[in-house]
Amino acid sequence: MKLVVLERNSVGTDIDVSCFEKFGEVTYYPNTVAENAAERIGDADIVIVNKVPINESTLKDAANVKLICLFATGFDNVDLEYCKSRGIKVANVVKYCTPAVAQHTILLAMMLSEKIAFYDEYVKSGTYSAQDRFSNFDRAFNELEGKTWGIVGMGTIGHKVASLATAFGCKVIFYSASGKSTCTEYERVEFDTLLKKSDILSLHCPLSDRTRNLINKDAFDKMKETAILVNVARGPVVNTQDLYDALMEGKIAAAGLDVLEKEPMETTNPLGQIKDSTKLIITPHMSWASTESRIRLVEEVAKNIEAFVAGENRNIVNL
Repeated sequence: MKLVVLERNSVGTDIDVSCFEKFGEVTYYPNTVAENAAERIGDADIVIVNKVPINESTLKDAANVKLICLFATGFDNVDLEYCKSRGIKVANVVKYCTPAVAQHTILLAMMLSEKIAFYDEYVKSGTYSAQDRFSNFDRAFNELEGKTWGIVGMGTIGHKVASLATAFGCKVIFYSASGKSTCTEYERVEFDTLLKKSDILSLHCPLSDRTRNLINKDAFDKMKETAILVNVARGPVVNTQDLYDALMEGKIAAAGLDVLEKEPMETTNPLGQIKDSTKLIITPHMSWASTESRIRLVEEVAKNIEAFVAGENRNIVNL
């Protein structure tokens, strides 16, 4: 078989991907954009991809493709119906980055709650050394214990975050965007209730018609002025301009983002104007990418291919 890895560098050049070579001839590309995807797919039997659009325009001349493997859990970049019409199976990877994303969620919430950026700079600037008292707590900060932690998306990552938040003494409530959650461990509430009660609101839901722009001006108007928003789901779940306005107008206290509407971040993104890291922290879509996560990701893709070769359906999302 012929395999093509369109975005080899998306898992990091420090991670070994030679496991794919046991399945056949492999062509690696460091990165691929939509404009050159079709040419690079060519006569491949298996395509391994992360974010490149996979649809009719990129597959129409690829007669041999039988399997699309994603270096990801999300598959919104793939036209599942078109692939199904062609008999092309699409396999994703699940649960590989749960510990990393949950850890990053807690990290963002804690850094913003404790104003860590301010105090780090206070010391490094020399101001601490110049003062005549042993401590400084000029910027008020808060504990997590006793706070209400709201979650949108009580899937695997949402559950992990809920357990960590509970360990810190938070009360966890959640909203099911799909309406299909079977979770009974935590209190399920309506969306408006979630917004009004949450001291910390973290997003762990897929991007869909239900969740696109879910957190918008109307939502911010209902949140506490002291609330912290954390988005590690998908950028378009939060309306960028509305978030900027909410932060600047004090509708919420702070936000921590690992995802944005357009990635990489555009220079015109208004959030780039906010330099105060006690109000806004943005990381470059890396919460999933611990070394351990990326190793698991590659191993899981190899297992998906191995199952496909054996005639088994493993993690196929378009049956």
